[in-house]
Amino acid sequence: MSSVRARVWRFTVERGRAGAEAVEAVEMRQDLLPVSLAAVVNVNALACDLRRTVDQRVRDHEISLLLSYIAGRPGDGPLEVDCPALDSSSLHIRRFVSECTGLGVMSAASEGLFDWRAGKDRVSSFDVLPGKLVGTYAKKGVRPDLLYDLAAGPLAGEARGRRRDHQPMFPPGKGTAAQKARLLQLAQWSDHHDDHAYFMSWVWLGAGGVYVDVFLPDNSPAMAMLKPKWSQRSGSARVWRFDVPRPDSRRRARPEEDLEQGMLLAAQAGPAPDPGGDSTAGGAGAGEGTVVSRAAPVVEEAMDRSFGREGNVLGALSGAEVRGRWIRGDAVGQARHEVLLGVLDKRVEVDHRARRLQTSQRADRLDMYLEGRLLTVVHPVDSPRPSWERIRSELVDQPGAQAT
Repeated sequence: MSSVRARVWRFTVERGRAGAEAVEAVEMRQDLLPVSLAAVVNVNALACDLRRTVDQRVRDHEISLLLSYIAGRPGDGPLEVDCPALDSSSLHIRRFVSECTGLGVMSAASEGLFDWRAGKDRVSSFDVLPGKLVGTYAKKGVRPDLLYDLAAGPLAGEARGRRRDHQPMFPPGKGTAAQKARLLQLAQWSDHHDDHAYFMSWVWLGAGGVYVDVFLPDNSPAMAMLKPKWSQRSGSARVWRFDVPRPDSRRRARPEEDLEQGMLLAAQAGPAPDPGGDSTAGGAGAGEGTVVSRAAPVVEEAMDRSFGREGNVLGALSGAEVRGRWIRGDAVGQARHEVLLGVLDKRVEVDHRARRLQTSQRADRLDMYLEGRLLTVVHPVDSPRPSWERIRSELVDQPGAQAT
């Protein structure tokens, strides 16, 4: 499994009679964070409109394009960025690669940051907001990119990815003007949705590799689920404080705000948590744990449409047939990785996270990720492809793996 350099911030929105007055962010810790390249690919594999049938050629090309610029190193080395190729690309390609990396790293890094609970805490993700959720979330304006469907309630995640050619890779001392603006917008979004829980990640791509700033609101479910290693404030913690500008009633909303799409993610949403399950984390959004379940049928139909024409049977996984193909990351130059993209014809109950922890110290472990019905396996092209039997055994050769 690869790694990124993470910097975690805890911030507080100071409120007065007129609403939010200031934001104070405190840098908590910097450290390496394990990130699966397979997870980065997984969450981007179906970042598309759920109402349409995915063109396999387009999907495969986008995956190949992403792997042409972003690569992992053997063992636990850092994710690498082919900066010369990225800087030689057109602006819209740079944006595509940066945003895809930001989206994937946010999802992949969450397991290293938070104490997700197997079987209860799942990622639910949408490119175009399904009609089933209209009325719960605004159709226009700012919306976060990601919904975590947690036992404690829905947690929104905002993912950003940007190219950075400065040293050091982290903007020193304080965040950037763009981060400040987005924090303010997210705070306003949360206010408009009954103090909805949220957090933000901001990925930087550069010669130093991949770095991520993570901003967590204080006294939120996100902070409550943060692993102890990341919740301890360092002695040299920096404080970043800025005032919230008063809204101008004469100002009209910008067209790009009105047209901005939210819920930009893949279609492998897991089923909603049990309404009677544990919700001790509390906080904003608690009691709404079933909100995403209304969109679950739309997601399942999209998966069937997207992979219904996949003819290559890879094998079986706990009674589920798996179809898919290997895709080489050679859209730009010689491939360094290829990825197996497979879809299960039904969901299986596999504690894949626990399995990854068990094998995290193995030098020969596979980099693979299973979320919902979508499976991704990434491996270097200069080594033999893993057999399906090896993939299956590392996924499900454990007690409690059964079809659902």
